[in-house]
Amino acid sequence: MSRNIAIEMLNQVPVQDQQIELVERKCLGHPDSIADGIAEAVSRALCNTYIDQFGGVLHHNTDQGEIVAGESMPQFGGGKIIKPIFILLDGRATKEFKGEKIAADTVALQAAKEYLHSIVPELNLDKHLIMDCRLGTGSTDLRDVFNPEEGKIPRANDTSFGVSYAPFSDIEKCIKEISSYIDTTLRPKYPVYGQDIKIMGLRQGNSIKLTICCAMVDRYVSSLSEYINYREKLAEEALKVAKTCTDKHVEVFVNTADCDVECSLFLTVTGTSAEMGDDGSVGRGNRANGLITPHRPMSMEATSGKNPINHIGKIYNLLSNELAHTCVEKVDGIAEIQIRLLSQIGVPIDQPLIASAQIIPKPSFTMKDIEKDVFEIIDSGLENITSVTERVIRGELKTF
Repeated sequence: MSRNIAIEMLNQVPVQDQQIELVERKCLGHPDSIADGIAEAVSRALCNTYIDQFGGVLHHNTDQGEIVAGESMPQFGGGKIIKPIFILLDGRATKEFKGEKIAADTVALQAAKEYLHSIVPELNLDKHLIMDCRLGTGSTDLRDVFNPEEGKIPRANDTSFGVSYAPFSDIEKCIKEISSYIDTTLRPKYPVYGQDIKIMGLRQGNSIKLTICCAMVDRYVSSLSEYINYREKLAEEALKVAKTCTDKHVEVFVNTADCDVECSLFLTVTGTSAEMGDDGSVGRGNRANGLITPHRPMSMEATSGKNPINHIGKIYNLLSNELAHTCVEKVDGIAEIQIRLLSQIGVPIDQPLIASAQIIPKPSFTMKDIEKDVFEIIDSGLENITSVTERVIRGELKTF
């Protein structure tokens, strides 16, 4: 069956060439990102449990988690947690299949704790955390849509859409690279830099200003002067990374709310503001490409925690992102591409109601130079859509 793939030229200035551009990333220890990460970890754990017990993934969606902040008293050399963080795991899961019980709540709690330990190692899970699991069961009609006939493509569980774009602009690259550098290179050397980091970027013409809010872990800081030195070092390191991503003028600001007195610093006991006033919710942070981009098309869907079999809010957002970047990498002449995939509930997920590609060609290129190759990439991606499911379960695709 042929697919409804529509390709058209977009008559506008690429975001990279517009005067103003705003980009944000909430890094792994931000309360919203913690909620996303837990939701996705629970979903993957349930997938693997279902596969081990029954040979296939059963219906579930764990994209409704909440982080309720605690209270703390950070201080140089090490403070204390006064009130623990509360985490609610909710959503839907299959807890019985063919007469056999499934320990879904136990699986969810274990997965959430393991993920938290890997992301926020300074957090004492026994003392600093209260976690409650309230997973319900799904509606019968959606469970029926979820289960395809043997060998058939799953049917969409919702009428919804996924959207993405490519390529990343300079400022988007800067933010993603700085985030990765802090996680993989800087923090292992300097554990004072907590996991709760938000990077906000403004590009105005050829000037980029990056504002980094970084939670400092108090036990690794002995004084105000040492705190200031660490703050300055983070700015210097981030600037070095940014300069590898762009030729534009870059300025980096770190913890601009600090008043340089102990009571007014971004100092934490555990490395996340969830310990002292910042709540978090699934889907309130980064989109599926890891960024928040108000100058780009975005879906409001929470990608993390949705089942990877037929939930369009997950599959189409991940696939559209992959298709957009593949088109830019393999097809000459694309200055910018936006891809939108729209489903109909109950229809096979490889047959979207529309697969729309809007393209801004580079100068000297026409749509005739581009559209055939783009059509083939989109068609092939939809034909192999179930590979998204497999890679999500293996943890190979990032959802935030």
